[in-house]
Amino acid sequence: MRLHRLTITAFGPFATTQTVDFDALSTAGLFLLHGPTGAGKTSVLDAVCYALYGAVPGARQSPGASLRSDHAAPGTATEVTLELTVGGRRFEITRRPAQQRPKKRAKGFTTEKAQSLLREHDTERADWRALSRSHQEIGEEIGQLLGMSREQFCQVVLLPQGDFARFLRADAEARGKLLGTLFDTRRFAAVEERLAELRRAAEHRVRAGDDRLLGVAQRLAQAADGSSFPESRPGEAGLAQAVLEWAAVARSTAEERTDIAESALAAAESRRAAARNELDAANELARLQERFADTRLRAEALEARRPERDHGQALLERAHKAELVAPALALRDDAEEAHREACDEYDRTRALLPPDLAEAGAEQLASLERTMREELGALDAARRAESRSAEITEERAGLDRQARADEEILQDAAGWLADWESERQALRDRIEAAQDAATRAEQLAGRLEPARRRLEAAVRRDRLEAAADDAERRLRQAREHANTAHETWLELRERRLRGMAAELSARLVDGEPCAVCGSEAHPGPARATEGQVEPAAEEAALTAYQGAAKARDTVEREHVAVMERYAAAREAAGGAGSGQGAGQGAGVAELTLLTEDLEREYTEAHRLAAGTHAAREALDRAEREHEKRLAARQHAERRVAARTSRREALDREQSGLRAELIRARGDAETVAERAGQLERRAGWLAEAAEAVREVDTTALRLKEADGRLATAAFRAGFDTPQAAAAALLTDTRRRELQHRLDAFQAEAAAVADRLAEPDARNAAACPPAATDAARTAHDRAERALRDASAAASAARDRRAELGRLSRLAETEVRALGPVREEYDRVARLAGLTAGTSADNERRMRLESYVLAARLEQVAAAATVRLRRMSSGRYALVHSDVRAGGLRRSGLGLQVIDAWTGSARDTATLSGGETFFVSLALALGLADVVTDEAGGVRLDTLFIDEGFGSLDDQTLDEVLDVLDALRERDRSVGIVSHVADLRRRIPAQLEIVKERHGSAVRPRVAGALGD
Repeated sequence: MRLHRLTITAFGPFATTQTVDFDALSTAGLFLLHGPTGAGKTSVLDAVCYALYGAVPGARQSPGASLRSDHAAPGTATEVTLELTVGGRRFEITRRPAQQRPKKRAKGFTTEKAQSLLREHDTERADWRALSRSHQEIGEEIGQLLGMSREQFCQVVLLPQGDFARFLRADAEARGKLLGTLFDTRRFAAVEERLAELRRAAEHRVRAGDDRLLGVAQRLAQAADGSSFPESRPGEAGLAQAVLEWAAVARSTAEERTDIAESALAAAESRRAAARNELDAANELARLQERFADTRLRAEALEARRPERDHGQALLERAHKAELVAPALALRDDAEEAHREACDEYDRTRALLPPDLAEAGAEQLASLERTMREELGALDAARRAESRSAEITEERAGLDRQARADEEILQDAAGWLADWESERQALRDRIEAAQDAATRAEQLAGRLEPARRRLEAAVRRDRLEAAADDAERRLRQAREHANTAHETWLELRERRLRGMAAELSARLVDGEPCAVCGSEAHPGPARATEGQVEPAAEEAALTAYQGAAKARDTVEREHVAVMERYAAAREAAGGAGSGQGAGQGAGVAELTLLTEDLEREYTEAHRLAAGTHAAREALDRAEREHEKRLAARQHAERRVAARTSRREALDREQSGLRAELIRARGDAETVAERAGQLERRAGWLAEAAEAVREVDTTALRLKEADGRLATAAFRAGFDTPQAAAAALLTDTRRRELQHRLDAFQAEAAAVADRLAEPDARNAAACPPAATDAARTAHDRAERALRDASAAASAARDRRAELGRLSRLAETEVRALGPVREEYDRVARLAGLTAGTSADNERRMRLESYVLAARLEQVAAAATVRLRRMSSGRYALVHSDVRAGGLRRSGLGLQVIDAWTGSARDTATLSGGETFFVSLALALGLADVVTDEAGGVRLDTLFIDEGFGSLDDQTLDEVLDVLDALRERDRSVGIVSHVADLRRRIPAQLEIVKERHGSAVRPRVAGALGD
């Protein structure tokens, strides 16, 4: 991984956009980040971490902290952009945190969501290609490419020295937490936790099994004799065997008790049977004696009820005679009821009649009814006249409504027609304006297109003017370079020619002829002088000249092409460029204003011209509306004249109908009301006549019924009809008396039969039965039998329950065996991995054991650099010596001092020693974590503080070690306040703290000036 460029905007202390060019800083291998306290040195590292992982290092990720700069302007968005190369691919990561920004259309602020963008540089197209805008996808992609988490990156790339100094002095638990974070040993911790969970689960199952077994044992104890099982705890050794032995003893005891209880039950049953027989005999004698006595009492009661029975018999016989008179009685009652109803109806109808007709007979009332019916028939003509009068009234109301509607039409037409001439003239003016606008739009269109082309040409002219100046400058440079190269070549050629004798003499060989004179003797060969030019140098100068000449020709062709395009643009624009006077040609601003004016005028004219058709249609609609209004006014005037004639005819017809209706109504309001009066009076007269006739008829029927009733009563043997009516009985009363007579006869027969029974007479002659004594003896035997039966049943149930619980205990013991074996095996493994087992002599957890191997690798890698930093004195080794007490071991570190040959604890190092040991440890850890992360190459590292504790010699050795990292093509950034480092490290990035926000000032070797 190599960082190229970091751009920070409104981030941390940086209010404006700041750019850090890591490529320029990394050319020297080492570069220094320095500045006053609080300027933002660490914020640069935070920005790198935020760009990669979307969060700053954990130590500075405080809750509620904002990444936005307090110095930034409200409209400036917080943004971090990082360019880096990972795995041979170049990426650009841009991140914006969630932040407040001003609202665009209102006052106040709104929250803008966090944004991320990942792009990759496409070398073929030389452009950036977007990969993702998802926070999650970008985080996964960066994590896969780097092969490490944010915590690992902060420890491996940013190298916080304070953390490693604490790491040196920390105990095994603290070191385990840091190493576990870096090397991701969570799977081993998960194994420990999983084994612990399995141990707890197995222990829970064992305890649950023991609890169930103890529960069975307690139930056995309760079933045996109600006692408690001897106190035991779950997990106690020998629990299962004790329960089984105790169950066997309880079963044997229950068997013996059951045999004894069954023998006692048999004896109790024999005694109960003898007592039962004696009780049955005493009860039978008592029953017969009681039955005879009860029969005598019933006989005496019958004799006492005999007069009542004789009276009931007489009532039944008299009622039988009265039933012969019952039809005549019913007929007389019906006649009396009909006569009473007729009188009531007569009284009701008479109250409706006038006083003079109260005593009128039926014939007189019927005659008056017929007279009223005739008068009612004569009202039909009056009804028709009344209906016609109502129709005339409704028609007049309709004529009035039509008159009002026509009046509104006439007023509306008059108002509209009054403005007709002005409206028509306005529409004609609108059409003429639209036609003039169409003509003007055509003229403007002809001027607009040339103006646009001229504006485009002016823009090209101004752009090509700068290109022409640049081409002119490059042409001068190319010509100067070519001339210089030509002169250099000629000079070298001339110098070579002057020293050609020495060049030829250098080729002479004794015994071989000279290439110039042919002599084989070479008595005085020429010697090369100082500054002798070699042929290769001349050839190189010639090649340089030819290359410069070729480049000059290329630049000349480009210059000619640019000047031709510039001249064409000037001609098309109509004058000189923007740098010349206005008299020589129009500038871009002037042409832009001219084009915009023409476009505005053309748009307005085109808009007006587009309304020509609409204006013509509006005029056509107005003319059609004018004709429609004239026609409506004429039709309304004709309807007004017709309504006047019709209203006069209706008035004449209604005057004649009013006189006829006054005569027919009489004192009523309407003809219908008069007809209703006559109809009601006729109905009253008809009802009254019918009531008079019905009274006469019912009176005659009542008289005939009285005669028939008197005759029937005399024939049945009654003195009066009233006596016959009194002798009648209801059906219920008759059935009641008959039931009493039948019951008396049945009771008399039953008493006679009982008195004749021999067993009852013989029992009555014996002494009273001793039932109480027999019952007491029987109850005593019954209680003894129940007690014996309950005891035997309880003994059998106890024996069965003890057998069932014993089998249940055996089942629980068999099921508990494999569970206890599994618990023993899992508990041994869990104790071994957790470091609590006696078999684990060093009390090392599984995760610590794995981390110890990693720590050995880290210590070995750190020792390579530590020896150089300490001039071969110190080496860092891993120690697995067991710690005292209950503390864990396996992650110890010691420093081997080559001068004394002894091992020292890292906590005894001095401040300077602690720094360079922790630095060596950090670099070694970076190497190991890099290999662990899949061998991702880390080309950029940062070291934060700690150099102030070193002396000059140690500082030189430390810087030599860091400088040696360049051998692996790495660059190291040092964050420090030490002033001596500014002299020793040429490449620097200074963070300047200012009132309105910090700023970065890079200084590389070429810009130092020394």
